[in-house]
Amino acid sequence: MESQRNARLKIMGIDTWTLRDLSPPHGPLAVSRLQEAMSPAGDCPDGLTDWTSLKAKVRDCQRCPLHETRTQTVFGTGDEEARWMFIGEAPGEQEDLKGEPFVGRAGQLLDEMVKALGLERSTVYIANVLKCRPPRNRDPLPFEAEACESYLLDQLQLVSPSILVAVGRIAAQHLLKTTTPIGKLRGVVHDYHGIPLVVTYHPAYLLRAQTEKRRAWEDLKLARQTLAGATVKRASNGLLL
Repeated sequence: MESQRNARLKIMGIDTWTLRDLSPPHGPLAVSRLQEAMSPAGDCPDGLTDWTSLKAKVRDCQRCPLHETRTQTVFGTGDEEARWMFIGEAPGEQEDLKGEPFVGRAGQLLDEMVKALGLERSTVYIANVLKCRPPRNRDPLPFEAEACESYLLDQLQLVSPSILVAVGRIAAQHLLKTTTPIGKLRGVVHDYHGIPLVVTYHPAYLLRAQTEKRRAWEDLKLARQTLAGATVKRASNGLLL
């Protein structure tokens, strides 16, 4: 397993992918299920209770002008009961054509990052802030992200992940409602509707900035340590994640 992980990390351009950080997990976090953060009754927004209804609603969405230029919506993919959830900013051209987030070279690198954690793409859940591609891959506009946010919250409630990874500056800033640079958002465990969130670089950026890949690995280790800390806390309370 260790040799396989080292091989995955080498693909990302890091010479040694051995785990040298043996510091204890981060302290206990106030992690709660998203149902508790939504409504007093724990209902899904807009009365949604299942994946079929949500997928149909996203497929037919016309909340913002992006529906006029999309090929199709890009809902999300992976294990619908995953502990790990990765959130990007918006579909690109290839995602718009295929209907799946993170395809192409950036998607392949994200797959390697996931595998370096000892996971597979099929065992995590991957989604975007936006479900439609912005024209010419421009950055999402604030009102577009707001129009899509309830869909993401629905996905969070249905998946009920234990850890979130915001992939890239745009995704992190939209989720956290901030303009803080990604360099200052990294290395800190944030909270998104009661779920711990860690920020890392977008794979497309890492393909251009090879030297930042080691920092991305540090981000993933922080997410893993955070998840371990949350698991220990819940186990001590008799509530295993």
